[in-house]
Amino acid sequence: MRMSAPASIMLGVGIAALSACSPAQPQSDERAAARVPQPPSPLETAPTPASDNCLLVVWQDQKTRDEQFDLAHDSATGGAISCATGTSASQFANAFTAIRSAARAQDKAAILNEVGLPLLYIDANGKRRELTASDDVDAAFSEVFDDNVLALLRDVDLDALTVVPDQGAFVRLGSVWLVVDRSGGRPRIVTVNKQALGEAADAVRAKAEAGEGTRAPQRSPE
Repeated sequence: MRMSAPASIMLGVGIAALSACSPAQPQSDERAAARVPQPPSPLETAPTPASDNCLLVVWQDQKTRDEQFDLAHDSATGGAISCATGTSASQFANAFTAIRSAARAQDKAAILNEVGLPLLYIDANGKRRELTASDDVDAAFSEVFDDNVLALLRDVDLDALTVVPDQGAFVRLGSVWLVVDRSGGRPRIVTVNKQALGEAADAVRAKAEAGEGTRAPQRSPE
């Protein structure tokens, strides 16, 4: 039905009056600025590559491989080892076996053989130092690999591993980080973080004091 001119004018006046009585809405930029970002839900996160596909890529760059072991142990905290780190579980297992043996024997040369360059060293107070040459690591060895770090390395294994896509893998809340320098390669220690090691010790101690019965490691005196 067509509306007469006077009726149309009256309707326009009524809408204007209602708009004047309504609270003003913030502009779109203001609304966007007022929103607090929320972490994405699991359904919103991007899908990760299938671990079998990542292993196939990794295996192509390895002359020898342990396919059954890699398939059975590819899952770690944080995701698939092969997808996150670019190498296989067997390479981490081999590296950890060598690291445990070297730490238990306090074999300096063997430990240095498992270190990659540059090595980032973070002391108990959070001071960072990048050791870019083998001689630098050798000179700082007793400070970097003290009794607390060696105690950690004596028992390190796959069960303690957490992986971070495109960043590598770590143990004990980031106390030690390992990365590979090529696809399918052997992981090397590239970060020793005594501040994180101290925080991990504090967390274990708190659990022990809460009555969970876990023996707390000693904190570094630094």
